[in-house]
Amino acid sequence: MVSAKLSSCVAVAAAAVASVSPPSDTAHAAGFRIPFFSSSPSPSAPDQASDNKTDPTPSDEPNKSGFDPESLERAAKALRKINSSPYAKQVFDVMRKQEQTRLAELDAEKIHYELIQSQQDIDRTRKIAEEQRNLIQEQAQRQAQVQRYEDELARKRMQTDHEAQRHHNVELVKLQEESSVRKEQARRATEEQVQSQQRQTERERAEIERETIRVKAMAEAEARAHEAKLTEDHKRRMLFERMQGERDKWLAAINTTFSHIEGGLRVLLTDRDKLIMTVGGATALAAGVYTTREGAKVTWGYINRILGQPSLIRESSMAKFPGSRIVSEATNKILNYSSSSRVDTSVLNQNGLGNVILHPLLKKRIEHLARATSNTKAHQAPFRNMLFYGPPGTGKTMVAREIARKSGLDYAMMTGGDVAPLGPQAVTKIHDIFDWAKKSRKGLLLFIDEADAFLCERNSIHMSEAQRSALNALLFRTGDQSRDIVLVLATNRPGDLDSAITDRIDEAIEFPLPGEEERLKLLKLYLDKYLHDDNSSSKGVFLLKKQPQKITIKDISEDVLGEAAKQTEGFSGREIAKLMASVQAAVYGRPDCILDSQLLKEIVDYKVVEHHQRLKLAADGGLPDPM
Repeated sequence: MVSAKLSSCVAVAAAAVASVSPPSDTAHAAGFRIPFFSSSPSPSAPDQASDNKTDPTPSDEPNKSGFDPESLERAAKALRKINSSPYAKQVFDVMRKQEQTRLAELDAEKIHYELIQSQQDIDRTRKIAEEQRNLIQEQAQRQAQVQRYEDELARKRMQTDHEAQRHHNVELVKLQEESSVRKEQARRATEEQVQSQQRQTERERAEIERETIRVKAMAEAEARAHEAKLTEDHKRRMLFERMQGERDKWLAAINTTFSHIEGGLRVLLTDRDKLIMTVGGATALAAGVYTTREGAKVTWGYINRILGQPSLIRESSMAKFPGSRIVSEATNKILNYSSSSRVDTSVLNQNGLGNVILHPLLKKRIEHLARATSNTKAHQAPFRNMLFYGPPGTGKTMVAREIARKSGLDYAMMTGGDVAPLGPQAVTKIHDIFDWAKKSRKGLLLFIDEADAFLCERNSIHMSEAQRSALNALLFRTGDQSRDIVLVLATNRPGDLDSAITDRIDEAIEFPLPGEEERLKLLKLYLDKYLHDDNSSSKGVFLLKKQPQKITIKDISEDVLGEAAKQTEGFSGREIAKLMASVQAAVYGRPDCILDSQLLKEIVDYKVVEHHQRLKLAADGGLPDPM
């Protein structure tokens, strides 16, 4: 009963409020908040609404402002009715609870919608994550396939490279083995030749040592005889007194020195001015010494660079310092004038190359080269480089010197064996030689003996980096034909030269061993040089000195020398010179200093046997047969 009345009151109030607001202002009326009204309709609201519809009230035309005073009156009447009702409080509580219920439902719906939205977001995120994961897996699979393909290509390429490298290594090993075999054969031949020369040197050294031992034994005997005159006590006493005196002298000198040093230090430490002067003087002295030393080094280096001769040049006809050429020429004229009476001019007239004895064809070619070089210099044309090759001792150095003399060029000689010990400085020394050669006004003939020592093949395993750099420096300076330098190379092994060196050679000349006719001329030449000239050279040199005994030559006819020339087949010019030097030594060993045919034959036979033994040692490396 009570609840029915409450519901009717609430419906009446709601209807009153609804009738107050005009239809056009529905949104505004919905926003107008009455604390005790509820927006949700009550169960009796439809009935009330139907009652209101059945009893329509006349509605006046609204005023111009849109306000309906009748609706306001009805609402006020309903409120007064509710207030006058004993259930007004319950009505307001019901209305409040209905409002709270409606708000709770709205919150629940909102939470439900938010849950649905979050679930949709989670599903969307999961779907995106799955798509990304699938995409990453596909990319990983694609990259793995690409990597496998690249690995397969790299493996095939490495296999191809390894196979090519293996073939290259096999060929390189084969070339190295062949080169090592050739080098080993050359090394064995060189070692055998060196061993034979060492044996000869050892025999000569043994003879010298025996003579030295004899002289030393005589000197020791005289010394022992002199020492026997002194007693042991006398020597001991003299030695003790000498030691005592030396000790006292040194002690006194040390004490005096330290006392002076102590006094000087005490004075310097007590007097500030003297200390400053001493330090300044020592500093000035050190600076002066350093400046003088460095200035002297710089000055000497400048003078040596302008006037000096490169260290690699062993022999040169160029003047080292101003004025030395005039002195040298005057000295040579005096010596030539003093020895003109003892020179066999017939030999020199017959031989246009001085004391050089050559085969007629080789001599003609050398003279042609000398004239060509002289005319080349006169016409300022580029010089031609030459290569002299052949056995040792066949006159290569002498021919180079004579070509320079006949063509009017300066002469300079260096040895290829001097380049290797220089190491990294070899390049600088090579450039110094060519720079120094340009100072010659006549032009220079540069003779390089033993050229194969540093001009061998650049692919040689025994060639150091410094030697290769020196070879490159020489190739750089000889790349074009020069108008200043004639390059002459001499070697016993022309096959060892680098191909770039042989490409720079314009004339290659072989120097063979002398024939029988040349050996006869050499025997006559050195016979006059070592025996005839030895008698005339002692005349007028030292008037006050005791004159040595003269050499007398007997029974040395043309036939004897011809027989000796036949026996010395295979001898070089140097060996024939040594043969005549041995003859001279044998003559000096005789008390009467007489040279006859018998002594000459003995020396020739001995030297021939020695020559064959040396050839045998060079061939098989065996020891000589005991004599």
